[in-house]
Amino acid sequence: MKSITTYEAKVHLSRILDEVAEGEVYVITRRGKPVAEIHARRDTRRSEPHPVLSKIRINYDPTEDLTADEWGELE
Repeated sequence: MKSITTYEAKVHLSRILDEVAEGEVYVITRRGKPVAEIHARRDTRRSEPHPVLSKIRINYDPTEDLTADEWGELE
């Protein structure tokens, strides 16, 4: 993990992004205090739906009132 100032981040952004793409992590500081962290983006495949879970369908209307059986016992 490398620490850089905001000025260095502005001046060398292209080089920093190249290094981040290769796995480097940067912490950007302002007046010596960390304010941001730059790291590579996670694998986008994680956002793809699961092939089995995507087939599950729930028949539920949240605006519909519940019946007494659905409420269960109240304490």
